[in-house]
Amino acid sequence: MSRVRPSTPRVAWLGPLAAGRPWPSPTSRGQATVELVAILPLALLVALAIAQLLAAGSARELAGNAAEAGAAALLQGTDPTAAARDALPGWSHGRATVHVSDHRVDVHLRPRTVIPLLANRLEAHATADAGTGS
Repeated sequence: MSRVRPSTPRVAWLGPLAAGRPWPSPTSRGQATVELVAILPLALLVALAIAQLLAAGSARELAGNAAEAGAAALLQGTDPTAAARDALPGWSHGRATVHVSDHRVDVHLRPRTVIPLLANRLEAHATADAGTGS
């Protein structure tokens, strides 16, 4: 004798009604899209701010490396300005200034910026001292 299994009711197609909740109103169906569109400018602004901070940090690191290269060149008796400029990547050559006085090498580097007015405010400064050299 075969046994007949009782069928389970299928209510999956009822969606929210299966859980006793009402259907969403037509005005709330697009709410997630509206919220996403509203938050996108803020997300873009945060992403640009993070990128700008990373560029400023990179410029600071590059300026420090260039100043150290210039100080090492001073100790070796070669041109410290050329050594500092050679330590910088190509994009930064027009954005860097190198000053050598006595046994100190100062490097100022403006990072790439999304807003050009920020370039001077985010300028990196680094100084390396070659000592007395005696």
